[in-house]
Amino acid sequence: MIAVTGLTKARGGVTALADVDLEVRPGEVTAIVGPSGSGKSTLLRCVNGLETFDAGSVCIAGHQLAPGPQPPRLLERVRRDAGMVFQQFNLFANLSAVDNVALAPRVVAGMATEEARRRAIGLLDRVGLASFAAARPGTLSGGQQQRVAIARALAMEPKVILFDEPTSALDPAMSEEVLEVIVDLARGGQTMVVVTHDHALARRTATQVVELIAGRITRLGPPAAVLAG
Repeated sequence: MIAVTGLTKARGGVTALADVDLEVRPGEVTAIVGPSGSGKSTLLRCVNGLETFDAGSVCIAGHQLAPGPQPPRLLERVRRDAGMVFQQFNLFANLSAVDNVALAPRVVAGMATEEARRRAIGLLDRVGLASFAAARPGTLSGGQQQRVAIARALAMEPKVILFDEPTSALDPAMSEEVLEVIVDLARGGQTMVVVTHDHALARRTATQVVELIAGRITRLGPPAAVLAG
Protein backbone atom coordinates (compact mmCIF):
# COMPACT_ATOMS: atom_id res chain seq x y z
CA MET A 1 0.00 0.00 0.00
CA ILE A 2 2.87 2.37 0.87
CA ALA A 3 6.54 1.88 -0.02
CA VAL A 4 9.06 4.56 0.89
CA THR A 5 12.62 4.06 -0.36
CA GLY A 6 15.64 6.22 0.43
CA LEU A 7 13.48 9.27 1.18
CA THR A 8 15.67 12.29 1.82
CA LYS A 9 14.73 15.92 2.35
CA ALA A 10 16.70 18.99 3.42
CA ARG A 11 15.17 22.22 4.67
CA GLY A 12 17.17 25.40 5.24
CA GLY A 13 20.43 23.51 5.00
CA VAL A 14 19.31 21.01 7.65
CA THR A 15 18.49 17.38 6.85
CA ALA A 16 14.84 16.83 7.76
CA LEU A 17 14.69 13.22 6.50
CA ALA A 18 17.70 11.01 5.84
CA ASP A 19 17.43 7.89 3.67
CA VAL A 20 14.11 6.71 5.15
CA ASP A 21 12.80 3.27 4.12
CA LEU A 22 9.30 2.23 5.18
CA GLU A 23 6.67 -0.27 4.06
CA VAL A 24 3.00 -0.29 5.06
CA ARG A 25 1.04 -3.29 3.85
CA PRO A 26 -2.74 -3.30 3.21
CA GLY A 27 -4.71 -3.50 6.44
CA GLU A 28 -1.76 -2.42 8.59
CA VAL A 29 -1.72 0.51 10.99
CA THR A 30 1.69 2.15 11.31
CA ALA A 31 2.31 4.62 14.13
CA ILE A 32 5.20 7.06 13.75
CA VAL A 33 6.56 8.30 17.06
CA GLY A 34 9.51 10.38 18.17
CA PRO A 35 10.39 13.74 19.72
CA SER A 36 9.19 17.07 18.36
CA GLY A 37 11.21 18.15 15.33
CA SER A 38 12.22 14.61 14.43
CA GLY A 39 10.61 14.73 10.96
CA LYS A 40 7.41 12.78 11.65
CA SER A 41 4.98 15.24 10.06
CA THR A 42 7.44 16.00 7.27
CA LEU A 43 7.55 12.31 6.39
CA LEU A 44 3.76 12.12 6.32
CA ARG A 45 3.48 15.21 4.14
CA CYS A 46 6.06 13.87 1.69
CA VAL A 47 4.18 10.57 1.47
CA ASN A 48 1.00 12.26 0.20
CA GLY A 49 2.67 14.97 -1.88
CA LEU A 50 2.01 17.96 0.38
CA GLU A 51 5.77 18.52 0.48
CA THR A 52 8.44 17.77 -2.08
CA PHE A 53 11.51 15.67 -1.32
CA ASP A 54 15.05 15.68 -2.66
CA ALA A 55 15.88 12.00 -3.21
CA GLY A 56 14.30 8.58 -3.02
CA SER A 57 10.79 7.50 -3.99
CA VAL A 58 7.30 7.05 -2.59
CA CYS A 59 4.67 4.65 -3.85
CA ILE A 60 1.27 5.18 -2.21
CA ALA A 61 -1.90 3.33 -3.21
CA GLY A 62 -0.36 2.53 -6.57
CA HIS A 63 0.82 6.10 -7.30
CA GLN A 64 4.53 6.77 -7.73
CA LEU A 65 6.00 10.05 -6.41
CA ALA A 66 9.47 11.18 -7.45
CA PRO A 67 11.79 13.90 -6.12
CA GLY A 68 10.75 17.49 -6.81
CA PRO A 69 7.32 18.90 -7.65
CA GLN A 70 4.62 16.41 -8.57
CA PRO A 71 2.31 16.80 -11.59
CA PRO A 72 -1.07 18.24 -10.48
CA ARG A 73 -3.02 15.36 -12.02
CA LEU A 74 -0.92 12.85 -10.10
CA LEU A 75 -1.59 14.72 -6.85
CA GLU A 76 -5.32 14.68 -7.60
CA ARG A 77 -5.21 10.90 -7.94
CA VAL A 78 -3.19 10.57 -4.74
CA ARG A 79 -5.69 12.71 -2.80
CA ARG A 80 -8.58 10.54 -4.01
CA ASP A 81 -6.93 7.37 -2.69
CA ALA A 82 -5.18 8.75 0.41
CA GLY A 83 -7.27 10.61 2.98
CA MET A 84 -5.60 13.08 5.35
CA VAL A 85 -6.64 14.06 8.89
CA PHE A 86 -4.84 17.08 10.31
CA GLN A 87 -4.07 18.16 13.87
CA GLN A 88 -6.16 21.34 13.55
CA PHE A 89 -9.19 19.74 11.84
CA ASN A 90 -9.19 22.13 8.80
CA LEU A 91 -12.98 22.07 8.48
CA PHE A 92 -14.81 24.75 6.51
CA ALA A 93 -16.28 27.01 9.20
CA ASN A 94 -19.13 28.22 6.97
CA LEU A 95 -20.38 24.69 6.20
CA SER A 96 -22.34 22.31 8.39
CA ALA A 97 -20.81 19.01 9.47
CA VAL A 98 -22.73 17.10 6.80
CA ASP A 99 -21.74 19.56 4.08
CA ASN A 100 -18.06 19.36 5.11
CA VAL A 101 -18.22 15.58 4.69
CA ALA A 102 -20.23 15.67 1.46
CA LEU A 103 -18.14 18.33 -0.27
CA ALA A 104 -15.36 16.19 -1.82
CA PRO A 105 -17.64 13.42 -3.15
CA ARG A 106 -19.87 16.08 -4.70
CA VAL A 107 -17.20 18.41 -6.13
CA VAL A 108 -14.30 16.05 -6.82
CA ALA A 109 -16.10 12.79 -7.63
CA GLY A 110 -19.18 14.39 -9.23
CA MET A 111 -21.64 12.61 -6.94
CA ALA A 112 -25.22 13.88 -6.92
CA THR A 113 -25.92 16.24 -4.01
CA GLU A 114 -28.51 14.06 -2.31
CA GLU A 115 -26.43 10.91 -2.64
CA ALA A 116 -23.39 12.71 -1.24
CA ARG A 117 -25.44 13.97 1.71
CA ARG A 118 -26.84 10.50 2.40
CA ARG A 119 -23.35 9.05 2.43
CA ALA A 120 -22.14 11.90 4.64
CA ILE A 121 -24.88 11.31 7.21
CA GLY A 122 -24.00 7.62 7.25
CA LEU A 123 -20.36 8.45 7.92
CA LEU A 124 -21.27 10.93 10.66
CA ASP A 125 -23.32 8.16 12.23
CA ARG A 126 -20.30 5.87 12.03
CA VAL A 127 -18.27 8.35 14.10
CA GLY A 128 -21.18 8.97 16.50
CA LEU A 129 -22.24 12.38 15.22
CA ALA A 130 -25.36 11.84 13.11
CA SER A 131 -27.35 14.09 15.45
CA PHE A 132 -24.87 16.93 14.79
CA ALA A 133 -25.16 16.83 10.99
CA ALA A 134 -26.54 20.38 10.77
CA ALA A 135 -24.04 21.86 13.25
CA ARG A 136 -21.31 24.29 12.18
CA PRO A 137 -17.75 23.43 13.29
CA GLY A 138 -17.62 26.42 15.64
CA THR A 139 -20.40 24.93 17.77
CA LEU A 140 -18.67 21.54 18.15
CA SER A 141 -16.06 20.45 20.66
CA GLY A 142 -12.53 19.71 19.47
CA GLY A 143 -13.16 15.97 19.66
CA GLN A 144 -16.35 16.31 17.66
CA GLN A 145 -14.60 18.41 15.02
CA GLN A 146 -11.86 15.82 14.68
CA ARG A 147 -14.46 13.08 14.25
CA VAL A 148 -16.10 15.14 11.49
CA ALA A 149 -12.65 15.43 9.89
CA ILE A 150 -12.28 11.64 10.02
CA ALA A 151 -15.71 11.20 8.43
CA ARG A 152 -14.64 13.66 5.72
CA ALA A 153 -11.50 11.62 5.06
CA LEU A 154 -13.60 8.47 4.76
CA ALA A 155 -16.04 10.08 2.32
CA MET A 156 -13.85 9.37 -0.70
CA GLU A 157 -13.45 5.72 0.35
CA PRO A 158 -9.65 6.04 0.53
CA LYS A 159 -7.30 3.09 0.35
CA VAL A 160 -5.19 4.62 3.12
CA ILE A 161 -5.74 7.35 5.73
CA LEU A 162 -2.88 9.48 7.05
CA PHE A 163 -3.29 11.07 10.51
CA ASP A 164 -1.05 13.95 11.61
CA GLU A 165 -1.19 14.17 15.43
CA PRO A 166 -4.98 13.59 15.52
CA THR A 167 -5.30 13.94 19.31
CA SER A 168 -2.55 16.41 20.25
CA ALA A 169 -4.87 19.45 20.26
CA LEU A 170 -7.46 17.70 22.45
CA ASP A 171 -7.95 17.21 26.17
CA PRO A 172 -7.93 13.61 27.51
CA ALA A 173 -11.71 13.10 27.26
CA MET A 174 -11.85 14.37 23.69
CA SER A 175 -8.76 12.36 22.79
CA GLU A 176 -10.53 9.22 23.94
CA GLU A 177 -13.48 9.99 21.63
CA VAL A 178 -11.17 10.20 18.64
CA LEU A 179 -9.11 7.20 19.74
CA GLU A 180 -12.20 5.01 19.81
CA VAL A 181 -12.99 5.95 16.21
CA ILE A 182 -9.45 5.16 15.08
CA VAL A 183 -9.54 1.84 16.96
CA ASP A 184 -12.80 0.98 15.20
CA LEU A 185 -11.26 1.78 11.81
CA ALA A 186 -8.24 -0.39 12.64
CA ARG A 187 -10.51 -3.31 13.56
CA GLY A 188 -12.27 -2.88 10.23
CA GLY A 189 -8.99 -3.30 8.33
CA GLN A 190 -8.46 0.30 7.24
CA THR A 191 -4.85 0.93 6.24
CA MET A 192 -3.57 3.89 8.26
CA VAL A 193 -0.41 5.79 9.13
CA VAL A 194 -0.65 7.77 12.37
CA VAL A 195 1.90 10.37 13.47
CA THR A 196 1.45 10.71 17.22
CA HIS A 197 3.02 11.59 20.55
CA ASP A 198 0.30 9.49 22.22
CA HIS A 199 1.82 6.10 22.99
CA ALA A 200 -1.55 4.82 24.24
CA LEU A 201 -2.97 5.46 20.77
CA ALA A 202 -0.02 3.66 19.19
CA ARG A 203 -0.34 0.68 21.53
CA ARG A 204 -4.07 0.27 20.90
CA THR A 205 -4.10 0.72 17.14
CA ALA A 206 -0.72 0.01 15.59
CA THR A 207 0.47 -3.10 13.80
CA GLN A 208 3.95 -1.62 13.68
CA VAL A 209 5.58 1.38 15.34
CA VAL A 210 8.31 3.47 13.74
CA GLU A 211 10.54 5.63 15.92
CA LEU A 212 11.96 8.61 14.06
CA ILE A 213 14.77 10.70 15.55
CA ALA A 214 16.55 13.52 13.68
CA GLY A 215 15.02 12.39 10.41
CA ARG A 216 16.19 8.78 10.69
CA ILE A 217 14.33 5.61 11.61
CA THR A 218 15.99 4.35 14.79
CA ARG A 219 13.59 1.53 15.67
CA LEU A 220 10.80 -0.31 13.87
CA GLY A 221 8.72 -3.19 15.17
CA PRO A 222 5.60 -4.21 17.08
CA PRO A 223 4.31 -1.76 19.73
CA ALA A 224 5.39 -3.97 22.63
CA ALA A 225 8.99 -3.86 21.44
CA VAL A 226 9.33 -0.22 20.35
CA LEU A 227 7.25 1.29 23.16
CA ALA A 228 8.55 -0.90 25.98
CA GLY A 229 8.65 0.99 29.25
